[in-house]
Amino acid sequence: MSHPILVEVLRGAHVESAHSGSLAIVDADGRLVRALGDIERPIFPRSAVKALQALPLVESGAADRFALTDAELAIACASHSGEPAHVATSLGMLNKLGLDERALECGSHWPSREPVLRGMLARGETASALHNNCSGKHAGFVCVACQMALAQGHEPAEFVRGYIAPEHALMREVSAALAAATDCDLSQAPRGTDGCSIPTYGIPLRNLALGFARLGTGQGLSAGRAAAAKRLRQAVAAAPFFVAGSERLDTVLMQALGERLFCKVGAEGVYCASFPELGLGLALKIDDGQVRAAECAMAAIAQALLPTPGEEASALLAHYADMALHNWQGVHVGAVRASAALR
Repeated sequence: MSHPILVEVLRGAHVESAHSGSLAIVDADGRLVRALGDIERPIFPRSAVKALQALPLVESGAADRFALTDAELAIACASHSGEPAHVATSLGMLNKLGLDERALECGSHWPSREPVLRGMLARGETASALHNNCSGKHAGFVCVACQMALAQGHEPAEFVRGYIAPEHALMREVSAALAAATDCDLSQAPRGTDGCSIPTYGIPLRNLALGFARLGTGQGLSAGRAAAAKRLRQAVAAAPFFVAGSERLDTVLMQALGERLFCKVGAEGVYCASFPELGLGLALKIDDGQVRAAECAMAAIAQALLPTPGEEASALLAHYADMALHNWQGVHVGAVRASAALR
């Protein structure tokens, strides 16, 4: 099935590049509201589903046991930029468990925020697992594993070891939450290994959109998961910096729109979002994996679905849905814009 063009890149008045893709918008009953392209083919959502993977953090009682803050709950849903506050927050979660960054099994990489990276290099510092954009998610996993260990009478540090493996009790719990939210049988789904070493599953866009409609409404989730979803959304709305970081679209949009929108980017051009007041969930995939195109599409959809977001938010959505491009001398040279099919 061919997919429509969702985003165009203009050079002057001419289309220089075009990005095809597919998307699904679904309500919490599973009713399809809008679809473009093939929404039944499995795609790897990657980091876009971190909020669904964080549901056990609250539902298990770990968030209460370890007195997690809004910032700590938000960073458990994050792909952060590795800024100092992100590093400190992830480490703070581990310290509440009596652990440190050595407990993380996500691997290390340099911060994506360039000024932070340059500062570290100038000081001769090296990156650790805490700088990994998934360190907050993994710190949340470690919290859940410690909660499980204590409940079962195991020694936490020993029980936590190897938590990234698909067969580990912690990862089975995380995968079960993802499967339940999306109504997808993950045992039959394509499986790969994500950048942070946990399993990632191929899930159709329609199912992903359903999961995010449920995340936004609680409908179709168990009582415990519905309460967990609400708490995570409220935490993200209270501390959106910790979901992404400075000048990152997820943070910028949720700072402007608060609880009206939960959105999360994933690698390779994936975006998922909840619109709680509308009872809708969104999942989209840009075929060539361009995150810039996915961000443009996300802004255009939010612009269409939230017709009265307020003056500041309206200007922000318009900016990202039709973003002017400038060269190194500041000359306006083109734009990245949502296509007519998407609009």
